[in-house]
Amino acid sequence: MARVMNMRGGRNMRGGARGKAKKGTLPRLLKMLFATSKGSMAVVFLCITISAITGVASSLFLKQLLTNIKLGLSGEVAKAWEGLITLFVTMGAVYFTSILCNFIQTRTMAKVTQNFLHRIRTSVFGKMQSLPIKYFDQHLTGDIMSSYTNDTDAIRQLVSQSIPHLYQNFISIITLLVIMLTSSLWLSLVMFLGVILMSFVTKVVGGNSAKYFIKQQQSLGAEEGFVQEMIQGQKVVKVFCHEDESKQDFDVKNEQLCHDATKAHTFANILMPIMGNLGNILYVLLAFVGGILLALEIPNVTITGKIEGSTTFLITIIAFLPISKQFTGNVSQSSQQLNSIVMGLAGASRLFELMDQQPEADDGYVTLVRCNIAEDGTITETEERTGHWAWKHPHKADGTITYEELKGDIQMFDVDFGYTPEKIVLHNVSLYAKPGQKIAFVGATGAGKTTITNLINRFYDIADGKIRYDGININKIKKDDLRRSLGIVLQDTNLFTGTVMENIRYGRLSATDEECIEAAKLAYAHDFISRLPEGYNTMLTQDGANLSQGQRQLLSIARAAVKDAPVMILDEATSSIDTRTEALVQKGTDRLMQGRTVFVIAHRLSTVRNSDVIMVLDYGHIIERGSHEELIEKRGKYYQLYTGAFELE
Repeated sequence: MARVMNMRGGRNMRGGARGKAKKGTLPRLLKMLFATSKGSMAVVFLCITISAITGVASSLFLKQLLTNIKLGLSGEVAKAWEGLITLFVTMGAVYFTSILCNFIQTRTMAKVTQNFLHRIRTSVFGKMQSLPIKYFDQHLTGDIMSSYTNDTDAIRQLVSQSIPHLYQNFISIITLLVIMLTSSLWLSLVMFLGVILMSFVTKVVGGNSAKYFIKQQQSLGAEEGFVQEMIQGQKVVKVFCHEDESKQDFDVKNEQLCHDATKAHTFANILMPIMGNLGNILYVLLAFVGGILLALEIPNVTITGKIEGSTTFLITIIAFLPISKQFTGNVSQSSQQLNSIVMGLAGASRLFELMDQQPEADDGYVTLVRCNIAEDGTITETEERTGHWAWKHPHKADGTITYEELKGDIQMFDVDFGYTPEKIVLHNVSLYAKPGQKIAFVGATGAGKTTITNLINRFYDIADGKIRYDGININKIKKDDLRRSLGIVLQDTNLFTGTVMENIRYGRLSATDEECIEAAKLAYAHDFISRLPEGYNTMLTQDGANLSQGQRQLLSIARAAVKDAPVMILDEATSSIDTRTEALVQKGTDRLMQGRTVFVIAHRLSTVRNSDVIMVLDYGHIIERGSHEELIEKRGKYYQLYTGAFELE
């Protein structure tokens, strides 16, 4: 079981498409960032610029300090003291400005980052709600969840740390570069040779680090998806004694994650020491070259053409060394941001990939409205709750609007459909469901029963043929209005964190407490709800884990009942209910189905005996149709199923 689930997960995950940042990701990310907080980002970058310049300016104070000391030693004490006082006051003002800018930038950036992440999460979740069912069928839940966790966290680090630090280092490097060129051209040339070497090391070591950090993120997503599946299927794992196999499969993924993380952090951890030692070597080399230049009495030359003698050049060398140290430090810090930048851009690329998915297409223009129906059959639209609904059908040809009463008349004509073009699931399917009729689908697993109901809901669109609802092609009906007219009870129940009452009301949010209770009574759920610790106010968590499977199914039926839709779809609705409860629920569903068009999918043939029409499907074809008695008389496939001569798979 574990290996089967693992194989399915590997097939459905986005794999390589989630591995690299696409071109244009950074500009798009920055555009979103500035659009979210344009004024705040302007303040942040202004503060970073001032802080970077003031941080670099402090390096100039050493040369000024040495110059004033030289004046004092040469006998100009008063002038030296005046220069020193001015220097100390200036230093104090510069450092205070730097501290103030850092404080403003840090606080502002924290707000900007959280607001930006808030917008990202809102956009992603909103986009997710607009995606078709097909997207969720093709992607693992754990894979989608990683967009909200790993990818969002990678973007947080990129926005809050990497981008500000990179910009600050850029300003510092440019400023230091100008200072060095105006201090000594000879020493600057030596510095450039060192920077070229450091850039080469960053490309080799940092490139490998970034590559393995991306692999680490992929391995982490695969492991999280696997763990989520194992937690959800823990009962199945234990029932089939697959604990050891699950551990083995987990060990494979965990070892892969360990390997990728070790490689990533190994390269990341050695990068800073290498860069630091290269900076130290460059520091010594600059001092050595400066000493040789002094010994050979080679005059110092600056980019401005200024020439200094030996004494002044000595002061320049002493002041140049800490500047070079700061320069190499900024280069090292920039290289350290490489991993966060790559991971952040990869995470942003994956989020943008989700956000760029095509939303569920809806070209429908026929809507569902409340109406009044006069004795002569005239339909008029109203905002009042009358208990009657109608399809509002605008005709584009002449601009007129007609109304068609919502009855639940569904017809399918020669429908072909496949989830992929290569594999057709339904072949030339035609059926007619009149208002108030109960239509049952029986057949082996994979015959196409649930697919038919998916097409009625327009979870998928047909490849060929037509489906009409009250005489209207369902492609013309807006999907929200179409689904509002349908009630559905699935075999797999989904309950949400909240009270029992809230879960029943999910079927129709405007329903009153009394209507929800009546729906529960109709579904024979009222008795067990009354015995719960807090009745209808009992909190449900973890998909209703504190209820039995049968009780969860009863709540699902009550939720469909409170919706009070004219068309009901029951997909194995009683599969999780014991025989005694099934008899009670059958009575409830019979009452629920009165006056409604009902589609029933069932493996228990006893639940479909009273259907008006039973359709037997086999490999996407309707091979038999008729009432229970008619099909028994035919002694065909249904007869074999009912008598046990042939069993459903």
